[in-house]
Amino acid sequence: MTSSELWTRETADRYDAEETETSSAAVLGPTLAFLTELAGDGRALEFAIGTGRVGVPLRERGVPVVGIELSEHMAAVLRRKVDRSTLPVTIGDMATTVVPGAFSLVYLVYNTITNLLTQDEQVECFRNAARHLEPGGRFVIELGVPPLRFLPPGQVAVPFDVSKHHLGFDTFDLVEQILVSHHFTRDGDDGRYRRENSRHRYAWPAELDLMARIAGLELERRVADWDGAPFTQDSTKHISVWRKPT
Repeated sequence: MTSSELWTRETADRYDAEETETSSAAVLGPTLAFLTELAGDGRALEFAIGTGRVGVPLRERGVPVVGIELSEHMAAVLRRKVDRSTLPVTIGDMATTVVPGAFSLVYLVYNTITNLLTQDEQVECFRNAARHLEPGGRFVIELGVPPLRFLPPGQVAVPFDVSKHHLGFDTFDLVEQILVSHHFTRDGDDGRYRRENSRHRYAWPAELDLMARIAGLELERRVADWDGAPFTQDSTKHISVWRKPT
């Protein structure tokens, strides 16, 4: 049903420890405020909820949250934080899995739509969001802008992190719109690095707008970050909001 690569138990168990910065109050605060406002008095559905980095604190703010997650191992980590009745999670892919009820908000953060490696599957993800939305509801995606401006002719790799304990760079297949994120992570002080990589299908904002139109959704706004900064040609990511017509 999906081409997404499956998160293993080992990766799931260390995910939260490696995402302490993105899980901090300083980083999450604007995200939660943005999503809480859009959810209003309704329910929220998170596609690819993972270990609950966003979903758990959003629920703590009073928004009823339901999740869909492909990896049972990631969902098991979430379940250590909150019980099933408080935050239900269905195991399945975000392109076809259906959960009961209607939602005022469906959201998909942290570049996760790129885990779907074909355009058809990404279109189905939009259709699935629309399927779950009540009239007037919103679908929100957080996604990086493909950094192709950094690629001179003949170059296929772009570094995104060079720090003491981590080296990261992306390589690009410009024909298939596939990027591979390569990670070299030093876990201890013995100088050894753990190597991992993951595949993603990048998409431009205009392409996402067309996917939304196919799904019957309309672009409501696009900003550069969760604080609402204007989206410009120099923005490195975008938060896009599409609305289901009433």
